[in-house]
Amino acid sequence: MENMKFSKNITSWDDHLDKKYGNVGSENRAVYEQGFETFKLGIILEEARKKKNLTQEQLALKCGTTKNYISRIENNASDIKLSTLMRIISNGLGGHLNLSVEI
Repeated sequence: MENMKFSKNITSWDDHLDKKYGNVGSENRAVYEQGFETFKLGIILEEARKKKNLTQEQLALKCGTTKNYISRIENNASDIKLSTLMRIISNGLGGHLNLSVEI
């Protein structure tokens, strides 16, 4: 088997984030991490909606909001109140919200 050569320029994901956004705990890194969590929430809701075979409009009708609002959440363009998130998950998707806090 041929020897594989590895570049010394390879960096870990954490090193990349440190370089681009600063170390964990810095203000820039906190802004990045919060934005990434918001992005993940949008993806999670979109996948759940599609798993239930619902359009954005159908989900919006089930939970008392608008298609535009569902779209904005899924596309990371809107903050969302916890009560609205819970209503989307329970009334719209028939699910339950589980939260955790890391300190």
